[in-house]
Amino acid sequence: MSTDQQALLDALNAEYSAVYAYGVIAAYASPERAKIVAEYTAAHRARRDATIDALKAAGASVPAPAAAYTPPFPVDDPIPAAKLAVTVESDTAVAWRSVVERATTADLRRTGIDALTECAGRLAAWQSILGVSPATVPFPGQP
Repeated sequence: MSTDQQALLDALNAEYSAVYAYGVIAAYASPERAKIVAEYTAAHRARRDATIDALKAAGASVPAPAAAYTPPFPVDDPIPAAKLAVTVESDTAVAWRSVVERATTADLRRTGIDALTECAGRLAAWQSILGVSPATVPFPGQP
């Protein structure tokens, strides 16, 4: 497996986990967050699907997602749901930053930068919702 394929595979696994986690987030988020949760879920699904397409185009085999993913802490009301969203966006930012760092082509690097930028924006939105200040970090996706 090439470096690019491995980087994309790692990002795909992060996106699989994100899509699953947003289902949990949707179940417990405040009702007024329904629109943002739906928008961010759709964004992760689109990024997941594009990553699957890129892996297939590169001739890599694409694993199926796990049947379930365990949240890193209990989620049973809106605050933990928002904190899970922060974790999801942080984790996907790390995965996409890794794509940027490991990419061997300009096109893949651009894909990674676009995905990282999207994650950083969603992360800032959730941080703001939780009242974290500042809501952004200088270098998103740093492990």
